[in-house]
Amino acid sequence: MKVKFVVGYRTHWGQHVYVLGKDKELGSWDADQAMKMHPGSGELWELDVDLNVNSDIEYTYIIKSENSSEIIGEFGEPRVISANKQFNTIYLRDYWRSVQASENNLLTAPFMKAFFTRDKPEPQTINYQKKESYIRLQLRAPRIGQDYQMGVVGSVKALGSWKEDQVVLMSDEDFPIWKVDIPIGDDATPFEYKFVIYSLKDKKVVTWESGNNRYFPLHDLSDKKKLIVHTEEEFRYPVGQWKAAGVAIPVFSLRTENGAGVGEFPDIKLMVDWAVKTGLKVVQVLPVNDTVATHTWVDSYPYAAVSVDALHPIYANMSAIGQLKDKKAQAKIDKKATELNALEEVDYEGVMTLKSEFFKWSFEENKEKFLKSKAFKEFFEANKNWLPDYAAFCCLRDKNNTPDFTQWGKHERMTQKELDLFVSPKSKHYDDVAIHYFIQFHLDKQLKEATEYARAHGVVLKGDIPIGIYRNSVDAWRLPHLFNMDTQAGAPPDDFSITGQNWGFPTYNWEEMAKDDYSWWRERMVKMSDYFDVFRIDHILGFFRIWEIPWEQVEGLMGRFNPALPFHIDEIAQRGIHFDYDRLCKPYIREHMIYDLFGNHAEMIIRQFLEEYAPGCYQMKELYDTQRKVKEYFDSRIAEEPQSAEFNTWLRNNLYRLIGEVLFLEAPLSNGRAFNPRMSLHSTYSFNELDPGTREKIDALYLDYYYRRHNDFWRDSAMKKLPMLKDATDMLICGEDLGMVPASVPGVMNELQILSLAIQRMPNDDREFWNPADTPYLSVTSTGSHDMSTLREWWQEDTDQTQRFYNTIIGHQGGAPYFCEPWVAKDVIDQHLKSPSMLAIFPIQDLIAMDGQLRRTDPEVERINVPAISQHYWKYRFHISMEDLLKEEGFNGFLRQLIDQGGRQADY
Repeated sequence: MKVKFVVGYRTHWGQHVYVLGKDKELGSWDADQAMKMHPGSGELWELDVDLNVNSDIEYTYIIKSENSSEIIGEFGEPRVISANKQFNTIYLRDYWRSVQASENNLLTAPFMKAFFTRDKPEPQTINYQKKESYIRLQLRAPRIGQDYQMGVVGSVKALGSWKEDQVVLMSDEDFPIWKVDIPIGDDATPFEYKFVIYSLKDKKVVTWESGNNRYFPLHDLSDKKKLIVHTEEEFRYPVGQWKAAGVAIPVFSLRTENGAGVGEFPDIKLMVDWAVKTGLKVVQVLPVNDTVATHTWVDSYPYAAVSVDALHPIYANMSAIGQLKDKKAQAKIDKKATELNALEEVDYEGVMTLKSEFFKWSFEENKEKFLKSKAFKEFFEANKNWLPDYAAFCCLRDKNNTPDFTQWGKHERMTQKELDLFVSPKSKHYDDVAIHYFIQFHLDKQLKEATEYARAHGVVLKGDIPIGIYRNSVDAWRLPHLFNMDTQAGAPPDDFSITGQNWGFPTYNWEEMAKDDYSWWRERMVKMSDYFDVFRIDHILGFFRIWEIPWEQVEGLMGRFNPALPFHIDEIAQRGIHFDYDRLCKPYIREHMIYDLFGNHAEMIIRQFLEEYAPGCYQMKELYDTQRKVKEYFDSRIAEEPQSAEFNTWLRNNLYRLIGEVLFLEAPLSNGRAFNPRMSLHSTYSFNELDPGTREKIDALYLDYYYRRHNDFWRDSAMKKLPMLKDATDMLICGEDLGMVPASVPGVMNELQILSLAIQRMPNDDREFWNPADTPYLSVTSTGSHDMSTLREWWQEDTDQTQRFYNTIIGHQGGAPYFCEPWVAKDVIDQHLKSPSMLAIFPIQDLIAMDGQLRRTDPEVERINVPAISQHYWKYRFHISMEDLLKEEGFNGFLRQLIDQGGRQADY
């Protein structure tokens, strides 16, 4: 069969377009054997080839360059053309599928599996005539609801002669590609046409695409056995770009009438029901991985998972696992669950104690049947890359009463053979291992059921992937080479914390991860896609560079970026700065500073913690010369004297400040030859007591380092990792890009079609507030996040700021109300709904703020997390049960109308 490929692409000097395909003549998917095309007219590239076609033609286009080994590919899966064997010639007219087209996101999981899924594709039923040529019009258009079909109307009789009632409907059997084959006469070309949307319910055309008529050029149709396939890449929607709204709520915050004091995976179904009723399309949750480390409330922190694959046992619904055969035990469980469910907040320890008892009883009653079941064996086989490691970790954690595997003796490190023996069904502690199989099996089943329920109702779940891993986790235990265990990830000083944040997680050893093409990350993404169709990358800036704090320090401001381009001492000297190591790199501690910070306690501090090496000049004693040493000392004091905790914390924090009185931090592995300027050095005594000339030079170096020096470097760093993350699954990716954002970040995210985060109170530029009307399409706009105060609480924090927001952003005149009244909250929500952002997702507290009867009286109890508190108790519960919320017809109808007016409920 003769096949002619024609594609439009604007090449640069030295570039050539190639066809790469399944058939041997097209290279058998080997890019080195791809067929080179030839320049045609304009920007067209052409190739004529004889193919021995026994099945569908599968192919794609690639770009090669004479001066580079880089290969540029198209977006998405290979093109597939099915052709009746009666044709002697196939002519393929294609358009290049750019990886940067904003429409590409419409081909990701939420659209294909929920928003625009098609249950019963309609195949073409054409009786091809042997002596006729055919034109196949194809359109890639995923954005269309179940009750609609694509059609085409044109200037020729075969396309209805521009008459709507003679529209030619297209087949969705290859969805998202729509196609129709039309017999065509010798003189039928050229012609004009347009695609339309046809309502299956109303039996009529409801939307014509915008813009000029499409043009089908003149073709030689003297060969009566020719198929011309003309593929268009997008429908031109007159209603603009597709948008949707969503709600954000942690799973643990969901409240139901028959719960056990915490939200559980089956409760997500009720949240989906509410989303359907109100017109919301996305339910966003916090991380749901297992964080059980200490068996205390400290484990409530959802970003410190002991496994990146295992789910948290707290989210298992006990009734869904099954009633206990022991009626007295079941009655005890039910009674305690009722007590916990009546509480205003989550009693993490109480819930975990209850569920742990239930798991033990249920497993004991069912283990023999469960471990032999086909369902369990299939689950184990699908998850064997992580499940045995995780179960062994949990068993050893509880056996040793610590998750710190360095305290596990001979089990601190285990070979694969040793671990296999440890988890063997023949081992004496197999029950203590297998119970974790049992728990994870049911968690997986319950969350998958919630996911499928959501998809079936046109709603998707949006997950959250933490930037780090917990130091005492199964991943660190089994794969320590993938992490820098002597460092801590965090964030530089910002509005959340003036001393920065220290998350305690080890940073990633990206060089080691790259050796097997990031398989740890790929497997993690695939597992996440079992449950979520959209996910948020927590602190996406960490893929460009992570804020890394040496283990011996505690505060985030003592960190540096990794990777980074530190200043060599010669470069510092070239900038006219005399580099005195002792003055610039060692803590600058002077007597007046000690009295400034400690007041009446200064002499005690000098006696215990400092030593004078020159008149009025001090250094920390060796016993306390790092923040880590100071922390350990005061941890023990606070434990011994809890009544003095506040005073000792104040002393400790001021000692941290003394240790932080440095201007440059030595770069790792530089042997004292390269240095990074310390973040926020302008606020130090050390900087302000330099002479003006030196201050000016260091300030210029500082600005260069943090705002210019790394732009291209960090872009290259991100482009080694983020494409891998995107290619691993078909999930839609959103990035949390708040904080100190490098200039290269927006460009990379736009290039990779990763949605940015636009929070009105935290703009990524010099403005005080975002105006939602200014947000880009590829973004998620929101009124806040779990790390921020709610809209109502924020409104009362700073009345001057609130006044400016009221006048300049909402656009009201006069004085702002002291409280965030329901009508104020409505105005704010409405602005976000009408923004250009693809997704507008709101904390549920901010949505309920629009109703004076439903919202809580005190907004301060609605805060989920305070980042400045290193060990915050995550215990917020929504105050209304999901069952009662579903009954609030007035509010639900009001919210649905608001979402509809914002253009976020369209069928296409």
